[in-house]
Amino acid sequence: MLHYPERLPLARLPTPLEFLPRASAQWGCGKRIWIKRDDLSGSTLTGNKVRKLEFITGFARAQGLDTLITCGGLQSNHARATANVCAKLGWHCDLVLRGSDPKSEGNTLLDQLFGADVTAIEPRRYTEDLNDILEQRAEYHRRVGRKPLIIPTGGSNGLGIWGYIAGAEELVADMASADINTATIVTATGSGGTQAGLTLGMALLRPQCAVLGVAVCDDAQYFHTKVASDIAEAQEIWPSLACDDFQINTNDAYVSPGYGRATTAVYQRIAALAKLEGIVLDPVYTGKAFHGLCEELAHGTFSDVKDIIFVHTGGIYGIFPHGQQLGAAAKHPE
Repeated sequence: MLHYPERLPLARLPTPLEFLPRASAQWGCGKRIWIKRDDLSGSTLTGNKVRKLEFITGFARAQGLDTLITCGGLQSNHARATANVCAKLGWHCDLVLRGSDPKSEGNTLLDQLFGADVTAIEPRRYTEDLNDILEQRAEYHRRVGRKPLIIPTGGSNGLGIWGYIAGAEELVADMASADINTATIVTATGSGGTQAGLTLGMALLRPQCAVLGVAVCDDAQYFHTKVASDIAEAQEIWPSLACDDFQINTNDAYVSPGYGRATTAVYQRIAALAKLEGIVLDPVYTGKAFHGLCEELAHGTFSDVKDIIFVHTGGIYGIFPHGQQLGAAAKHPE
């Protein structure tokens, strides 16, 4: 039995596990494809980030903090979720976003509607000076009487991964209800926290189930280091999470052409799945990862299991800046 740290109930949980019969027939190569609908964890507070924020805000409230500062791309799902949570709790939100033109569309529009302070930082300066910029913002809020907490990209650290340790426990219950004994769990991985939580959670609760992160940026070595670091940080703070028998699995073959950009094949896969199953993925995270999953199924990668569970980590608001490409793909799906 896991003993969880302080947690605020922000997400609509549990989210459903659904079988995809037509997608399985189209791309499963004899396997059953299931989808964990974490896109249904809320409306505007939707996706995987809210699971992490339940524990981050629990910690913040216990410490008497009232301001959350975080960072990401202009269309960051984590930034939007953080802004939403702050509005819900009556806290202040400060977002430092990578880019030069914060258009009022998709997640950025929601950031503004939720009342967050949004500062766009030119990409090179963001890369080189992010930690200093975040600390400067924190110092500003301290001077005006606020009590800030800096949250890393994606809410991915030793505290944030509790979101998907809890998610793994929920998934084990889903599998029991669906009479699934062994499965491979597949998720998009961008900041590493969801992959870390699932990797440790499944190792603790259902060690026969492998977890595969499909990278949407960076390479496999980066994620091996990041996931291992997040797990080590959590285990240092909470010894009950001690577990050495876990494997960090990342496929980095589907990153091209880079973070926030997708190939025609990814857009077509998104359109095809929407038509087949009525499920919408985004080109930044889930669409790229689901495309990678289907390609790996075609290559015979998952020969040792009959069930594949894809974790839908949300991101629907990220589709709107890609409207032209998705519209074209809808006319000519895979």
